[in-house]
Amino acid sequence: MTTFVFGHKSPDTDSTCSPLVWAWFLSHHQPGAAEARLLGTPNTEAQFVLKRWGFDEPEHMLDVEDGQPVVIVDTNNPAELPANINRADIRAIIDHHKLVPGIETKNPIEVTIRPLACTATLMWQLMGGHAGHAPESIKGLILSAILSDTLEFRSPTTTDFDRRLAEHLAQDLGIEIPSYAAEMFAAKSDVSRFSDEELLRMDSKEYNVDGVEFRVSVLETVAPQTILSRKDSLVATMPKVAAEDGAQQVLLFVIDILKEEATLLVPNELTRKVAEASFGATVSGDTVVLPGILSRKKQIIPALKVA
Repeated sequence: MTTFVFGHKSPDTDSTCSPLVWAWFLSHHQPGAAEARLLGTPNTEAQFVLKRWGFDEPEHMLDVEDGQPVVIVDTNNPAELPANINRADIRAIIDHHKLVPGIETKNPIEVTIRPLACTATLMWQLMGGHAGHAPESIKGLILSAILSDTLEFRSPTTTDFDRRLAEHLAQDLGIEIPSYAAEMFAAKSDVSRFSDEELLRMDSKEYNVDGVEFRVSVLETVAPQTILSRKDSLVATMPKVAAEDGAQQVLLFVIDILKEEATLLVPNELTRKVAEASFGATVSGDTVVLPGILSRKKQIIPALKVA
């Protein structure tokens, strides 16, 4: 039976590339077939990367059947996975986020969670000597995922191993990192065709903070004004998205990659309290700039509190 490999909902570049990388590895180095799947439409950067390295977009799926063999990558959070995930045959979890309760397995499995910036980096480590024999297309996916998750090494999640691996792969592939990263970030910043609902869910995860359910959305861009010019309509759409997704509030952080800062939209009193309690900010309008804030995983989520 084919093993499905997939990451989280609202797939970013890492959650798009890593399933393809691991499906390639499983298909070549263990019995049985493996295929990548996506839990939604990838963002524009991920779509650019797929095209650049010659991959078709993996098939989308909404849920998994009972007993379906799966490998979960780039998450271990049930809220980011298919509703039926605990009835699937989970074979392994490969991740770089904090451990979240809720996943149950029928048998002992391999769980690997390491404090690296990128799941694809972790996969390179797990593949050992096999990694060096990967085709250029797979190496290109790994490089792209690292540059995306580290924001070209700007993110505080970046480790020395992430950087060294990216530089090694770039040299091997004949890629100039600054110019390639600029192409990726330009693709990520092109959000003109997306609705407000799609933007709020594009790179978004659910978290409970002090008993309040939040949808924490991050939009990384080199053109923040393109998003901030839609501030009023985004704010107007937040209650609808929150209600549909079972959250009390959407928190939208617009990450300026080049200035290395985040702008948080502040539509109401609850968000103002969160901004001031979490980041020590003084809020005087409907947005607040948070200097140095780039990473949801390392800087935003650990800091979040309501009061």
